[in-house]
Amino acid sequence: MVIAQATPLEATKEATKEATRPGARIDIRHVSHGFALRGETLPVLDDVSLTVAPGEFVALLGPSGCGKSTLLRLVAGLETPGAGTVEAGGVPVRAPDPSRVLVFQDPTLFPWRTVRENVGLGPQAQGARRGPRAAEAEARIDAALERVGLTQFAHAWPHQLSGGMAQRAALARGLVNDPALLALDEPFGKLDSLTRMRMQAELVALWQRERFSVLFVTHDVEEALVMARRVVVFSARPARIVSEVRNDAPYPRHRDDPALVELRRAVLAQLGLEA
Repeated sequence: MVIAQATPLEATKEATKEATRPGARIDIRHVSHGFALRGETLPVLDDVSLTVAPGEFVALLGPSGCGKSTLLRLVAGLETPGAGTVEAGGVPVRAPDPSRVLVFQDPTLFPWRTVRENVGLGPQAQGARRGPRAAEAEARIDAALERVGLTQFAHAWPHQLSGGMAQRAALARGLVNDPALLALDEPFGKLDSLTRMRMQAELVALWQRERFSVLFVTHDVEEALVMARRVVVFSARPARIVSEVRNDAPYPRHRDDPALVELRRAVLAQLGLEA
């Protein structure tokens, strides 16, 4: 476990061959970005460079509003960087793609659609639920529901779900695309502490089994250390990478593990806080 300046990290040794799609390599090179506000440019990202190895779990940690979520949107192709480049698998990111899935803090399920119908939005938008690909698409939807443990709730309505179950449905909606990258923007931020810990463990188990790449935005230092192989610490806006923390602790991890406690103290120091 080492605190170091930003350098690419090799894919973790636990990478498996069972994943249906190999995790994506993400290359972010000298990205700066800002927003127009009242005739002026509000800088959000300042010369950010970061590489995510295929199958790596990386947490992005920093002050609220520093630009972490903006970086996810650039990687997902929802926005184009003002300067610098973003590549996925060596190909410039110019638009959204099903292989790069962004999961938000709110599940954003359509209340007039059942869980299964919400999960099937991706295949439906791609035209896969009709014609010769329909059977394959339906099988993918069933598989995604099973992966997150919602098979028995496939025909439930969103208002019938708990917060954790709704977030599982949002994950399934992304997983149905068999993503190479799963980008998550504080997905457990609004859950109660017990549900949050359960969802953290479930996501780590899913990642270990399927080995897609993960970019995980959080404000919770413990959450980042319990889940990620590498924690990237950002400064206040405009965000720059302050440091990176490599975490080689074995899974499952426990918050009171002395090694994690030491890392937590070091990360808080990087953020200008006391443990």
